[in-house]
Amino acid sequence: MVIKRDVDVCVVGSANLDYVVPVPHHPVAGETVMGGGHARICGGKGANQAVAAARLGRSVAFVGCVGDDPAGQELRTALIADGIDVSLLRVVPHTPSGIALIAVGPDGDNSIVVSPGANSHVDADHIDAAGALLQMAKVTLLQLEIPIEAVTEAAESAGGLVVLNPAPAQALTSRLLESVDVLVPNETELALLTGSAIATTFDEIVDQARILPAARTVVTLGAQGALLVDETEMYHQPAPVVAAVDTTAAGDSFCGALADVLAEGGSLTDAMAWGVMVGAATTLRFGAQSSLPTAGEVADLLQLP
Repeated sequence: MVIKRDVDVCVVGSANLDYVVPVPHHPVAGETVMGGGHARICGGKGANQAVAAARLGRSVAFVGCVGDDPAGQELRTALIADGIDVSLLRVVPHTPSGIALIAVGPDGDNSIVVSPGANSHVDADHIDAAGALLQMAKVTLLQLEIPIEAVTEAAESAGGLVVLNPAPAQALTSRLLESVDVLVPNETELALLTGSAIATTFDEIVDQARILPAARTVVTLGAQGALLVDETEMYHQPAPVVAAVDTTAAGDSFCGALADVLAEGGSLTDAMAWGVMVGAATTLRFGAQSSLPTAGEVADLLQLP
């Protein structure tokens, strides 16, 4: 097994094959909605974040699992195509790869159901095998579409900054949070993590963020940008105004952009400024990995001078 020696970002997480259907509106319980033509697109929060960072110019390694099925080979091939080190992407025998069923409304908002498949097989032994890579990476990016025990092991094994995107939201142990340098929830995830109603003001977001024992929390706010909260201060980064086509993977591209700047030694506020730009550009194209921009495409998509 050959591991790159110049790894900027190590992503430990999920790889899913997405089935995306545009819908006129999101169905309520018991309702059937006729959608448009479906697309089959590589995704998964972990793989999306890895691709996002790679397209922005970082050297990236991905640690995860796929099944021994055509979807697994498709997911692996897509990561390799973006120059990502997949030496620790394991194939789980007799197991399907993860999939996600995504409905996208006319305003670009989506609803997602994930069947984790092989992603459930990322375990402590896998993280142990990735120990040297985690130690050398400048930034380790984590999410919660793999077992939380593996996420905790990865956070504790990391030698650089640890960024955790707690999605899908679930209870976080103090052991995990103590190893996290930057926590990146959205408003809904922050409310679920703190047992609160979804915040409607910045002050409420700050109060909720300070419930969690994380040193720094960056709350993504969609069209409103992002809010940085630490023990004493808050900082709001507005987002550019865009006409979103599909918000799928916008949060993942934000995380990849954070890692891009942090791996270079940049400040968290600079990372947020880049993150909202990359996230906004991502909403202007359809799908998950198919929408993730290069640095040059961000300027073009947002029509920047």
